Amino acid sequence: MSRPRRSGRPKRSLGQNFLVDRSIAARIVEETRVESGDSLLEIGPGRGALTEGLARKVVEAEGRLILVELDDQMAEELQRRFEGNSRVEVIHGDILELQLADLVEAPESLKVVGNIPYNVTSPILFHLLTRPRPREILLMVQREVADRILASPGTGEFGALTVGVRTVGHVERVLNVAPGAFRPRPRVSSTVVRFTPFDPPRLGPEEELRLRRLSRSLFQWRRKQLGKILRDHPELGLSPEEVRRVARAAGVESTARPETISPEGFVAMADALSSGCGEGGAPD
Repeated sequence: MSRPRRSGRPKRSLGQNFLVDRSIAARIVEETRVESGDSLLEIGPGRGALTEGLARKVVEAEGRLILVELDDQMAEELQRRFEGNSRVEVIHGDILELQLADLVEAPESLKVVGNIPYNVTSPILFHLLTRPRPREILLMVQREVADRILASPGTGEFGALTVGVRTVGHVERVLNVAPGAFRPRPRVSSTVVRFTPFDPPRLGPEEELRLRRLSRSLFQWRRKQLGKILRDHPELGLSPEEVRRVARAAGVESTARPETISPEGFVAMADALSSGCGEGGAPD
C-alpha cells in the first residue's frame, strides 16, 4: 500500500479512525473478490488504505470504483490522486443522502466496501439494505455490533438489529481487527462482516416493514413475556386469542421472551399478523 499524503488530523466529529495496518488492508481488498466488470463502491475511503488496492483490482478487471467521501479535504485529495484514472469516480457527499440507484444503473450488481464511522453503523447498514440492495456488502464495524448481528436466539446480544439484518440476507464474520490497526487507536475492537442479501428477497417490501415494526415493538420490552407485549404494547394491542395464534405461528409459548425467538419465528409472527389474526393495533 502506498503512503498517501496525510490530510490533517482525524476529525472526531466524523468518527475518523484510519486503518494503517497494511496486511489487514490487503486482506480486506482480497475479500472484495473483484471479478471482471464489477462495480465497487467504497464508503469513507479517507486516506486510501483500501482505495489503492481496490483501484488496481478494478483496473485489472475493467470495472468501476466509486468513492464516497464526506470529508472536504480528503475528497479533494482523492480527486487529485485519481483524476487520471477513468475507472475511479470520487463523489464528495454523505452516503446516507445518496441512493445507490443514482450512482449505478444496476444497484443489485454493486459491491460495497468500507471502514465506516462506528457512530453511524446502523443507519449506514440499513440504508444499504434498503431496496434495491447491492449484491454484497463488506464493512468494518465495531466488534460488539458484529456480535449482535451474528447473535443466536437466547443470548443477550440477540435483538432487533439481529432480526432486521438476518431476515434480509446472509451474514458472516470475515476477520477480527485489533485496535492497534488504526490511528487514532479506537477504544474498541473491530470486525469485518460480509452481508449477502437474499436474491431473490424472501420477503416483500410491506412484509419487511411489518417485520421491522414488530421486532422494534417486541424488543422495546425485551424483558417481558411475549404475550404481555402483544397484549399491552400500544402498537400491538392484541386479544388473548390473537396472542395465542401469533405465538403458535412462531412455535413458542406466550410466556417466551423476544430474545428467545429465532429470526424465522419473527417472520412467522409478522405473517400471522398480516393474515388477519391481529385486528387491533397490530402494525400494518
